[in-house]
Amino acid sequence: MASSSLMVGYFTFMAIVLLAWGQYQDARATFYGDASGGGTDGGACGYYKDYGVQTAALSTALFQDGAACGSCYEIYCTNSQFCKNGKSIRITATNFCPPNYTKSHDIWCNPPQKHFDLTQPMFLQIAEYRAGVVPVKFRRIGCSASGGVRLRIANANNNWILVIVYNVAGAGTISGVKIKGNDGTWRQMTRNWGVNYQTGGNWYGQSMSFQITATDGRTIEVDYLVPGSWQVGQSFQGNTNF
Repeated sequence: MASSSLMVGYFTFMAIVLLAWGQYQDARATFYGDASGGGTDGGACGYYKDYGVQTAALSTALFQDGAACGSCYEIYCTNSQFCKNGKSIRITATNFCPPNYTKSHDIWCNPPQKHFDLTQPMFLQIAEYRAGVVPVKFRRIGCSASGGVRLRIANANNNWILVIVYNVAGAGTISGVKIKGNDGTWRQMTRNWGVNYQTGGNWYGQSMSFQITATDGRTIEVDYLVPGSWQVGQSFQGNTNF
């Protein structure tokens, strides 16, 4: 459930972004999943194949309790004989690399370390498979997107609705979502987890509009994005983006 501490996390994360945008920082990278990217679908943010294999799971220091979901990074390998020199990749944060406090070595995702667990296809663009783990440089970058912001009806019942916002350009990260139904009243949704936003009420049969605010402070309004005939699992694309 969303809480005031999560909102504080959003603003703390945005402050970090404003300071670090464009500045390269040190981290490490590993990979997970198979050679085609299988096993990396979904994840802690709530996306499902929405960004292909150009994704990564972030360590605690970067994930920021989910506030980093949708953020974009440029990464390149450095200071390793296994680096593919001159190669850099751009990825979207879609998952969480959890810490492991039972181990005393290879604890890449434990705080305060900055770490990217890449899909195997992305790792192989910057380093050799046999490396396993490599030091990298990374920087936060603006996200690019094809077409308008997208929204998926993740779940619903007669008392509640849950939506996922994705394909967000610019900052890539979301700080707030409002919803409007047939009565014309805007209602603030709360973040459930990752990029999943929820609110109470029976929304079946209602046409829905959304106001989406990015962590850079910009807001877009997508009117009548979802028709009254919507069903759980359906996705809808707006005509505007950041």
